[in-house]
Amino acid sequence: MKRVSVFLALAATALAATGSAERPVYDGEAPVAFLYDMSSGAVLFSRDADRRIPPASMAKMMTAHVVFDLIDEGEHALDEECTVRPETWRQWHGPAAGSTMFLSPGERVSIENLLYGVVTVSGNDASVVLAECISGTETAFAALMNRKAEELGLENSHFGNATGWPDEGRSFVTARDLARLAAATIRRYPELYTQFYARREFTWGETMGNNEPITQPNRNPIMGRVDGADGLKTGHTQEAGFGFTGSAEQEGRRLVMVVAGLDSFSERISESVRFLEWGFNAWQSRRLIAAGGQVGTAQVQGGDASEVPLVAPRDLAVTTPAGLAGDREVLIRYTGPVRAPITEGQHIADLIIRTPDMPEQQMPLVAGEAVGERGFFGRVWAGLLSLVGLG
Repeated sequence: MKRVSVFLALAATALAATGSAERPVYDGEAPVAFLYDMSSGAVLFSRDADRRIPPASMAKMMTAHVVFDLIDEGEHALDEECTVRPETWRQWHGPAAGSTMFLSPGERVSIENLLYGVVTVSGNDASVVLAECISGTETAFAALMNRKAEELGLENSHFGNATGWPDEGRSFVTARDLARLAAATIRRYPELYTQFYARREFTWGETMGNNEPITQPNRNPIMGRVDGADGLKTGHTQEAGFGFTGSAEQEGRRLVMVVAGLDSFSERISESVRFLEWGFNAWQSRRLIAAGGQVGTAQVQGGDASEVPLVAPRDLAVTTPAGLAGDREVLIRYTGPVRAPITEGQHIADLIIRTPDMPEQQMPLVAGEAVGERGFFGRVWAGLLSLVGLG
């Protein structure tokens, strides 16, 4: 098996360009920042994006992601109820316990409402009750979080708890990993993402004395300030500073941003809005291939077909500085020949876009049809051809 790169003829037609691309400059204040275009896979900005940082409540993105996955797999349901253990309530009750959903001891709460408590109002109590309900203990749930992190390729992240509460350095993330986690949630669970992350406010619990319902707004600093903003999660502790992982979609183009280490609540708002608006205004995304369109083929080893069509699993685009197209190079890259069997929709190659002054833009290509394994006599015949130098 060897790495194969195939240059595409469409580079001269669909991507014909004039002028030269100059990478836009951003002068933001965040010591850690990362901006990613999901439509093309382009990294628009990166500052110290691989430095390990405390996640604060941005860790709750992984808490929600794990539960979304379990719901999607049918292992748990939104209407399933969890009980608030008195011990958990005592630990996560009062001003010193941080953000809260205002749960009560012994209360039975659905997974759906606990997820609103985690995502919309960043409740530490909701996060721990949910973790204990799913896995028995928060420690066991954190193990699920770390298995999911490994599956998603979050190479520089580790989770010691379900809340992001400081834990002597056991929990850490990077801006790049947070963006990857956000993108995975949006792509894999779009309906759950919209239901929970786009909610503007959530009502749960009652005030002491007059028993008035408690309504809390979504803490998302770009929601209502940037068109198309619909997620994701803020975070703040003394050691982490103020951070935010956010996303917005405009005209079919979705950006994911991360800022961390800011000094104040107000600075997080202004920096998040300015950063995301720069991403939409300073860059443009042009559709390259429609979902389902065939891009090329890949060679197959040991299959009942010698090659398999490569198609776009979704609309694929190329991102360039606004107003400029720039010279670029397009190729298909895969490790091959690809061994059979191959299932339809299996990710087996990548479309690579190379543009001056920018990192490679990499987008997945999948098998357009299934390829079965070659039968016994076919394998014998292939072996004979190989012996005589014809295979």
